[in-house]
Amino acid sequence: MPRLNNKIALVTGAARGIGAAIAKAFAAEGADVIVTDILDTEGQAHAEQIGAAYHRLDVARPEDWQAVLSAHPSLDILVNNAGITGFESGELIHDPEHVSLDAWHQVHAVNLDGTLLGCQTAIKAMKSAGQGNIINIASRSGLVGIAGAAAYASSKAAIINHSRSVALYCAQNGWAIRCNAIAPAAILTPIWEPMIGDGPDREARMAALVADTPMKRFGTPEEVAAVAVLLASDEAAYMTGETLTLDGGLLAGSAASPG
Repeated sequence: MPRLNNKIALVTGAARGIGAAIAKAFAAEGADVIVTDILDTEGQAHAEQIGAAYHRLDVARPEDWQAVLSAHPSLDILVNNAGITGFESGELIHDPEHVSLDAWHQVHAVNLDGTLLGCQTAIKAMKSAGQGNIINIASRSGLVGIAGAAAYASSKAAIINHSRSVALYCAQNGWAIRCNAIAPAAILTPIWEPMIGDGPDREARMAALVADTPMKRFGTPEEVAAVAVLLASDEAAYMTGETLTLDGGLLAGSAASPG
């Protein structure tokens, strides 16, 4: 039997990248998937491709979450995946000294406020049944400092901590609603394309970007999706408040032997 058979699963930021891979993997495991995003054309196309529903959702807007909850009052799994780096708007200065307050707020509104609102929505939808799964997509950047992306790193660190708070809150209320986080490092998604390019030096650029990763390669969205399937399944029934790192050995230390 598929591992998520007949489970209702909502994935945010699921039009492409990691979210799209998670939605596809959940559908393959028997879940009734709700793809959400603000990229309506891509989101609708992906939903049709995997046999899922599509719903527009700006995760930073409480009214959008309320609309989703009204349309889908029953929910077994939520993946809070939608997020931004802050560089999308063209404001490239994000170091701790110079990042603007507006840029800081924009990143936290999507990444952290969106996760808060998602968790609140999921708890409301799940608590009557007394069980469910919340998976928050954090980042390796939430476990270490990132000098040039202070807002992003801060938001992802907060997501890790909030996942623990949600896990404890649900357990204290006697609900089998689990909340865990996944912290990927360099996963090859469209967000990396501007840095990699499509020229003859593409492979060299890719190698340079993961030179400090012991496994010397990017991860794939499908590898993140496999971890999400595990966390959403009954196989992880005793796991809550945890953060699973997916980083090719990056946080384990240097792969180079001391001289």
